[in-house]
Amino acid sequence: MPNLASDLIDYNRYPIAAAGLAGSKIVGEVRSALEEDGCAVLKGFLTPTGVGAAVEEAEAVSDKGHRSYSRTNAYFTADDPDLALEDPRRRFFDRSNAFIPADNFSSDGVLRTVFDSHGFDDFIRDCLHEPADRFFRYADPLADVIVNAAAEGNGFPWHFDTNNFTVTLALQNADRGGAFEYAPMIRDGQDENFEEVSKVLDGTSDKVVSLQLEPGDLQLFKGRYSLHRVAPLEGATPRYVAIFTYVERRDGG
Repeated sequence: MPNLASDLIDYNRYPIAAAGLAGSKIVGEVRSALEEDGCAVLKGFLTPTGVGAAVEEAEAVSDKGHRSYSRTNAYFTADDPDLALEDPRRRFFDRSNAFIPADNFSSDGVLRTVFDSHGFDDFIRDCLHEPADRFFRYADPLADVIVNAAAEGNGFPWHFDTNNFTVTLALQNADRGGAFEYAPMIRDGQDENFEEVSKVLDGTSDKVVSLQLEPGDLQLFKGRYSLHRVAPLEGATPRYVAIFTYVERRDGG
């Protein structure tokens, strides 16, 4: 298994370890995409060698995944019978997935080699335009680097995130389906825009963007205000996505 970041990350395309990258064209393009619709994709961030090795690493511990099943609305709130039945807060969907905890990925493995690579944290922070005093790795040793594993029958229904951003790395797609779908900035701090949210849930909105992420793509996404989901998966091949977790406080808050 490759154990050098230079074998895993396409440094020719994304020279994240280079000095002065904060003002580079790459960072500027990512910031513009995030400003425009809350989503930026760095295509082919991992090399083909890196993708293959990361999938091999995930497969080796796939049986360690913690599975969960629930019914949830887009807001992760409880049902409120005082609301009208057609209110999107009263529309619940099945959610199921498995997360492989961080303690299954060794310090010299692929995912931690990428996560610990020189310049990676600074690059992500610069792209997100976050201040240094509000950007820290999650201190939880079980959750700083995890892999989400999903197969046919698992589901990530429409929802808003409760955190400001996510940093994910696509490793393997299902045989069919699994597009990342989102309605950019469909709400804001003043207007929940329940009417348009209902249209998305009904499949009648014209604001939904569909992305087919490929293995090796690094995605930065601000999902607090953009309704999003993973389209239903089909086939026997599991979908693997690595998640690198950052928080606003050094103590993990």
